[in-house]
Amino acid sequence: MTNIPSKSHYDVIIVGSGVAGALVAKQLGLTGKQVLVLEAGGPVPSNINEEMNRFYKAAAKVPESAYKPELLTSSSLTDPATVPAGRPTVLALANSEDWRDPHKSYLIQTGTVPFSSTYERTGGGTALHWLGTSLRLLPNDFKMEQYQPSWAKWPIGYKDLESRYCEAECEIGVSGSVPEQTYGGLFFSKKYPMPAIPQSLTDKFVATAISGMMIDGQTLKVRSTPAARNSQPYQQRRVCAGNTNCIPICPIQAKYDPTMTLRDAQASGNVEFCYQTVAKRLIVGENERVSLVEYLQYGDDGKQSANGRVSATIFVIAANAIETPRLLLLSRTENRPDGVANSSGQVGKNLMDHPYYVPWGLLPQPTYPYRGPLSTSGIEDLRDGTFRKDRAAYRIEIGNEGWNFAIGGDPNVTTLDLVNGLNNSQINPNYDTLFGDELIRRLRDVLTRQFRLGFLVEQEPEERNCVTLSEDHKDGLGLLRPKIYYSLSDYTLRGLAAAKQAADAIFAKLNAVQYTRVPDKQDPTAVELPPDAGGRRERVRFMGAGHIIGTYRMGSDPKQSVVNSDQRSHDHQNLYLIGSGVFPTSATGNPTLTIAALALRTADTIIKQDLK
Repeated sequence: MTNIPSKSHYDVIIVGSGVAGALVAKQLGLTGKQVLVLEAGGPVPSNINEEMNRFYKAAAKVPESAYKPELLTSSSLTDPATVPAGRPTVLALANSEDWRDPHKSYLIQTGTVPFSSTYERTGGGTALHWLGTSLRLLPNDFKMEQYQPSWAKWPIGYKDLESRYCEAECEIGVSGSVPEQTYGGLFFSKKYPMPAIPQSLTDKFVATAISGMMIDGQTLKVRSTPAARNSQPYQQRRVCAGNTNCIPICPIQAKYDPTMTLRDAQASGNVEFCYQTVAKRLIVGENERVSLVEYLQYGDDGKQSANGRVSATIFVIAANAIETPRLLLLSRTENRPDGVANSSGQVGKNLMDHPYYVPWGLLPQPTYPYRGPLSTSGIEDLRDGTFRKDRAAYRIEIGNEGWNFAIGGDPNVTTLDLVNGLNNSQINPNYDTLFGDELIRRLRDVLTRQFRLGFLVEQEPEERNCVTLSEDHKDGLGLLRPKIYYSLSDYTLRGLAAAKQAADAIFAKLNAVQYTRVPDKQDPTAVELPPDAGGRRERVRFMGAGHIIGTYRMGSDPKQSVVNSDQRSHDHQNLYLIGSGVFPTSATGNPTLTIAALALRTADTIIKQDLK
């Protein structure tokens, strides 16, 4: 069901209702501004029952499994050419061919490795299926020129954003411990709104086992991870009950998601929503100001049902770091062959993620995983150091969900192995077929000791990694789909190699037996690392971290960047492009909290400068 805008002109039009768009909409609505939000996907549901049922019934519990549009048609992937608001899915990475198949992969992939992070196009956006990790970027993340002089510079620093971080932590409800987060130059002017989520038994075991351990001159310490998840009642959200499926959906909504902010925005009485409404093109009028947005609407049957255009004083594009450049490029005309906001030629360039390396194994004693959120602690001490002159930094996430994520479905995989005499999990090398007490004993022994880490590696910004338009493939509304070129630089690969070395050292310190698999050469996410000291080249598998970064970076020089420090377009004074697409570098922390802090900063700019 769709609805036509009730007005022909608004103070602000926002494209996209993820965390950035939702926060800006709420702030503007609370100050009485007339706001229209265009969302490509379906509306915010009155409850999450439909999403929960879809998740429970899904054969593959991937991040996108709880949300529309449907991933599968019968037993095959839905053809993106038939979907009006398409999206990528990790299911397209299931074999070495699907990720390049335009009938299975929404993104037209042309790079050396797949861009494997995904996103949602529905009310609330991708932060519906996020983990909730709410780390601040380190001060040195904003000053990478000290390590890499040729990289683009951030036009702001940590001090410029610190108060906004505090606001964002209160707005989305972050549980955390300031004493545990005062490392790497971080400082806090306010406490977190809630105490930290309690550490798991796995966290505590690792903390004790690695006490005093050093890597790259840094003493490692397990720290509770700040998370937008309730450790006590807050903003009418329940306290976390320890359900281990934060991704893709918290069954009790203890974790923040943007639907909560969207409801607040709607309650202001000043924010109007048009769902199943895809922005088609931005039109630039006099004085280089954006004057109109053209849109297409579709019905529940997926067919186009309406089209139109609507004007505003201010336009805010919050459609993520793939769909935002896509819209800007779709807005090309004879006078603007490179699209809107692209005088620098940087729109779509420098696509980044945090390549994610996951090692796993069995601990020497039970720590009882599968309880609590997916992750409650991490090792953050290697997020910065002079080594960044030579290779990428990384953070380490400690998992609480055993091998569920690592091997794709435990405890089911291990249980089926032991019942049916298989060895997909690698813990049944003799292909035993067990039942009764012996089955229970083996399951207790294995499942209680499962353990995994996750290494989120900084990625070098490179112009060759980019989002452009496919001229050959369209979506269900006839709009050109995004074409992606993606690869990993030597700098990033050296960071992955360092991450693997650290993983091996930590597992040895834990007296854990590693079961991490060497990927087949046919695995599309397999990469060969630079040679080690002995000249040996190892192969590892990396995944997408779900962090879509870059493609319309901020900067002080309009010739080298797309927006300024307020996320305002250099080319069009009434156009803002918000989200992690503005990051000049990927930094070392999960991006959502910084997205939120920058969104609040931009909302304040619009209120005080543009609509005063």
